[in-house]
Amino acid sequence: MIAIAKPKNLSLENLSLKNTPLILVIEAVEKPGNLGAMLRTCDAAGVDAVIICDAKTDVYNPNVIRSGIGTTFTNQIAVCETSEAIQFLKKSRVTVYAAELDAKKFHYQENFKTATAIVVGTEATGLSEEWIAAADEKIKIPMLGEIDSLNVSVSAGILLFEAVRQRAV
Repeated sequence: MIAIAKPKNLSLENLSLKNTPLILVIEAVEKPGNLGAMLRTCDAAGVDAVIICDAKTDVYNPNVIRSGIGTTFTNQIAVCETSEAIQFLKKSRVTVYAAELDAKKFHYQENFKTATAIVVGTEATGLSEEWIAAADEKIKIPMLGEIDSLNVSVSAGILLFEAVRQRAV
């Protein structure tokens, strides 16, 4: 059996956003399993869109599909360069929250009820300076143990579900 399928258009212009969208921006993710896990979390959290910047893995990689249990097809996804995403979010009047270990504020101290983009980076290097400079706010997750970072998909889940909690109240 042979099938021919046309992939979805993954451009920013194809995103359809609500007035107060919740967006996850993922910069330079390398591991397909992490990308799939984040797409799965986005589906569970009802995220309006996922923007993948400077992608290091293909959204249609079999490991992304497997770890995301098919949520590649249930999420609105755009793939672009960081500069394009920043311009799109600013033009759309979306508040950009950058997850950063050195941030002064904890994630639960922010108001995610407005148009919100939560930006996560790689486990190895975090976010680029371009995202740090473009962020409206920098946020962090409390770390009480010896290790100073979480798996990026776990971090994304914690941040997104804080936004879900706030929006439900």
